[in-house]
Amino acid sequence: MLSNWIMAIRTGNIEKGAKLDWVSKWLIITRALIFSITLLSALIGGILSAIDGHFNWLCLLLAALGLTLAHAANNMVNDFFDYTSGVDTADYPRAKYAPHPILSGMVTEGKLIFAIFLCLSLDFLIALYLTWARGWVIMALAVVGLGTSVFYVAPPLRLKKNGLGELAIFLIWGPLMVGGTYFAVSGVLSWKPFLASVPYGLAVTAVLMGKHLDKAEKDREKKVRTLPVLLGDKGARLVTQVMVISFYLTIVFLVAVKVLPVLSLIALLTLPRGIRFVSVLSKPIPLTPVAAFKVAEDVIPKDLKEKFNPEDPTQEFPLWPLWYVVWAVWWTRVAGACFLVGLIAQLALKKYL
Repeated sequence: MLSNWIMAIRTGNIEKGAKLDWVSKWLIITRALIFSITLLSALIGGILSAIDGHFNWLCLLLAALGLTLAHAANNMVNDFFDYTSGVDTADYPRAKYAPHPILSGMVTEGKLIFAIFLCLSLDFLIALYLTWARGWVIMALAVVGLGTSVFYVAPPLRLKKNGLGELAIFLIWGPLMVGGTYFAVSGVLSWKPFLASVPYGLAVTAVLMGKHLDKAEKDREKKVRTLPVLLGDKGARLVTQVMVISFYLTIVFLVAVKVLPVLSLIALLTLPRGIRFVSVLSKPIPLTPVAAFKVAEDVIPKDLKEKFNPEDPTQEFPLWPLWYVVWAVWWTRVAGACFLVGLIAQLALKKYL
């Protein structure tokens, strides 16, 4: 079972032929493979608060748990509304790179709704406690975040379908999560953490851009007007490249104006990885899994590489047909983690030296 859990978190799937246990099933349904992106937002906000002299372990843990539950609910809400509106079908990329909760038969519509309700109910209880501890701002941020998250796919707004989904994700994973966690931990409402969230918000938005680039052709057919559909392939790849470069430029700028501490510059160590991602974005998606393997061979984990036979043209590859989004996650996880490490180093320097 442990190997199933690890595989589910790494790829959103389990080994072909392996028995699906209860935990793996829900790791797949909630798309736990990208929860690390949310945890980074929460930790960045918490450490920024600690650097400013305010810290509360319980509030940070509750904020991180609440945001992760919200992310799980958001993923399930997306799958539910995309399924009921006819976007998610058997031939759509969502059903190919990982099992779709309803299309795959893992759960019924009713069970998925119950799981969404359960996550949101637990989230509400956490928000109530943090509101009692810190004030009405917590509930206000929670309501804005929930509304943006739900109407990302739900009618009548359907932000994703109208070219506003990318902006919504930037606001949620940047200012709302980072700035909100800062306030939950500190009880201090300040503009600085909202500005400090911009680099990581851009990095997470680059992940969504990668995902929407990967399925732009199908989205165009279904009249889902994501930013890559509106901008076209080359334009969207260029915008994503600008986001990656801006991650580094905004960190340097925010350090220069003293919004971020100096050791945030540790994130610049990931520049070679960022350049590699920018380079991948300069070229179209490979046509086959074998061609993709040849491009990414040097960065594929050893255990996954050993299971892939590049001589077999019918070989399946984890997460295929996704491409740009895999590179985006490969870059964002490390860039975000190094950004966090820089903040932790600054906190340690302030506390012990």
